[in-house]
Amino acid sequence: MTLTAHKQTAINAHTELNTANEDGLDIYGTLLSSRLFIGSALYPSPQIMQQAIVASGAQVVTLSLSRQNPAASGGQAFWDIIKALGLHLLPNTAGCHSVNEAVTMAQMSRELFKTDWIKLELVGDDYNLQPDPIDLVKATEVLLKDGFKVLPYCTDDLVIARHLVELGCKVLMPWGSPIGTGKGLLNPYALQAIRDRFPQITLIVDSGIGLPSHACQALEMGLDAVLLNTAVAHAKEPVRMATSFAQAVKSGRNGYLAGPMAQRNTASPSTPTLGSPFWHHEV
Repeated sequence: MTLTAHKQTAINAHTELNTANEDGLDIYGTLLSSRLFIGSALYPSPQIMQQAIVASGAQVVTLSLSRQNPAASGGQAFWDIIKALGLHLLPNTAGCHSVNEAVTMAQMSRELFKTDWIKLELVGDDYNLQPDPIDLVKATEVLLKDGFKVLPYCTDDLVIARHLVELGCKVLMPWGSPIGTGKGLLNPYALQAIRDRFPQITLIVDSGIGLPSHACQALEMGLDAVLLNTAVAHAKEPVRMATSFAQAVKSGRNGYLAGPMAQRNTASPSTPTLGSPFWHHEV
């Protein structure tokens, strides 16, 4: 099968799947109407965080046990705001550098936040915070066997994605570029390859998104959703930026579903017949 045919198959499969679900985003059987996930760190104040999250229209908010511990009243004001929003919680294992550390944090997060969703993060190199591909696979296997619904944060490596899918992951979170850089999608080809190879897997681009146009591009490519934090929290006007991202995600998704025109290597006139008015054409 050619790459073009494979891509069309992927588009058809996704279109059928999402038509059946009224274009809902499938997270391990939970259907969401929003394709934007949002983080809860780095905002100028808890109040701006709350307003930005609401403006984004997100139904899932990520949070870290290493920063918040509701059982110990850690960050109580923050925790009260998060609870009041009534969103799905997606705890992460940010800052973990080993399998044991990540598994332990995931288990503690499940107990405290009452969810079996876990965004699995395992730092492989502190220079660019690149995920450790080997330990990520090991930790994913452990957590899946323990009943977690794992959303692994990975690079755009197709082979690592295949290992995670073969273990049973229904959702992957490949990066667009290193976390916090705002450089957008550095390797669209690699992301497209993962999309085309695994049309039934939910793909959420995590990290590197800096502009609404980056999010729009990801959705236009057929990727299912994006997760944002720094791009919103560090904007001069976080609430306005959250609104802009919400619009960009919807626009990108609609563009994907509408089916873009095929690209050509040569020019093609948009008016088929030149040199005579249309009322002179034969019907």
